[in-house]
Amino acid sequence: MNIPVQSIIKEDVAATWWRGATIYQVYPRSFADTNGDGVGDLPGITEKLDYIAALGVDAVWLSPFFTSPMKDFGYDVADYCDVDPIFGTLADFDALVTRAHALGLKILIDQVYSHTSDQHEWFAESRGSRDNPKGDWYVWADAKVDGSPPNNWQSVFGGPAWSWDARRGQYYMHNFLAQQPQLNVHNPEVQDALLGVAKFWLDRGVDGFRVDAINFAMHDLELRDNPPAPAGNGIRTRPFDFQLKVHNQSHPDIPKFVERIRNLTDQYPDRFTVAEVGGADPDREMKAFTAGESHFNSAYGFDFLYADKLTPALVREALENWPAEEGIGWPSWAFSNHDAPRWINRWAPDDARGPYARMAMLLFLCLRGNAIIWQGEELGLTQVEIPFDRLQDPEAIANWPLTLSRDGTRTPMPWQAEAPNCGFSSQTPWLPLGGDHVALAVDKQEESGRSMLQATRRFIALRQANEALRSGDIRVVDAQDPILAFERKSQHQTILCLFNMGGQSVHWEPNISEQWRTIEQLHAAGDWKIGPYGALVAERMI
Repeated sequence: MNIPVQSIIKEDVAATWWRGATIYQVYPRSFADTNGDGVGDLPGITEKLDYIAALGVDAVWLSPFFTSPMKDFGYDVADYCDVDPIFGTLADFDALVTRAHALGLKILIDQVYSHTSDQHEWFAESRGSRDNPKGDWYVWADAKVDGSPPNNWQSVFGGPAWSWDARRGQYYMHNFLAQQPQLNVHNPEVQDALLGVAKFWLDRGVDGFRVDAINFAMHDLELRDNPPAPAGNGIRTRPFDFQLKVHNQSHPDIPKFVERIRNLTDQYPDRFTVAEVGGADPDREMKAFTAGESHFNSAYGFDFLYADKLTPALVREALENWPAEEGIGWPSWAFSNHDAPRWINRWAPDDARGPYARMAMLLFLCLRGNAIIWQGEELGLTQVEIPFDRLQDPEAIANWPLTLSRDGTRTPMPWQAEAPNCGFSSQTPWLPLGGDHVALAVDKQEESGRSMLQATRRFIALRQANEALRSGDIRVVDAQDPILAFERKSQHQTILCLFNMGGQSVHWEPNISEQWRTIEQLHAAGDWKIGPYGALVAERMI
């Protein structure tokens, strides 16, 4: 085999920029604080866009920055069309978009269509009376004859999915916090209003949307009780875990609303939409939400987000759920995000975190589909243990200590090892930094050619330079633990991706009649010998 070199083969880039894109997710509260209040802001993101661009990614996804009382840290929206003062102003957002586009970066933003904050003016009007113009914009229902809630639906964060409102003398529904009332997306007027929100941001130059919790957008109009869930092996920490959620989410009319969203985004060139889809049957729903050319461009589920182990079988199963067939959408993948614990803690052995992290990142960037990198993954940041008195996450506080806090993955970015608060803020941050994050700070890793940051940049560049890796088909060749081997193939290029996901050296050979040229390797030697947590990416020679 040849000495590893960067592939110089480039094929025609697909007409759609997002097919095979690498997307960097930013959580605004925790990225960079410029005004010294301990909370990240939009000017901080703009200031760091050069860093993001230097990673080589295609796009930035911004978690919510809209006006909000922050009961669920931005996912309780009080004004869809403005920036919360804690993050800045609309002018700050416009400046961010302008700078990102100048750097060749696309900007994606969250859209939360299933619920609002109870401080939204729509809800204030809706709760005023039963016969006002927005009386049917939220999900309202009468009490049972004994005064109890309309049915047995439970909220994700604990307790009934219904709260009493004396002004209307009715219950309102909320799949999440009581401060997040459920929109009645069955109502065409509500759909029109939400499409107006999307148009507002499209007109401001955003390049697409990540749509939050879309399978919660509609409910069973008959308000039938959910059936009990069969007992499983996991610990039930919330009443929500005791039910099959067949009536309060995943309504069959949701794809019709998705079509309306796509009809709007198609009026703007090169826009991209990706849906978050969780729940018990995500594969079926992701297919429905991305079918053909009239729905979302892509979707991602929770295949990896809560997996306690990364195995060849898990990767194979996830890939096989997204075959390259007519009418099936394009997948997106995430290993961690703002809701899910960092994968390095879940998967990497304590005595081999560095080697494992590089192997897993290379594997991630070789998958068919879009790769969504959660801020800090490129540094190898670990999950932070947040003491109870510093918790911010409402679910973790309510279900302490059985629910893993989302705060542990949302901690501030460490920019400068020797600066106060690692350069994130001049004041005490809203969440504490990880004790081991000082050694992982950006400036430290910039100095080392062997750092996780430098490796991630190299792997992204590899993906960008080889069309087979960016948008080619995929075929799993071997998934017998600890080996994972798959081919990526485009019209003019075939690439073999080989990973040793175990702690012992292995020997594995492809078809001996074919000649391969190594284009990336980790702990690999000649004759297809792969060391512990090693990898080899090779191009077939024509």
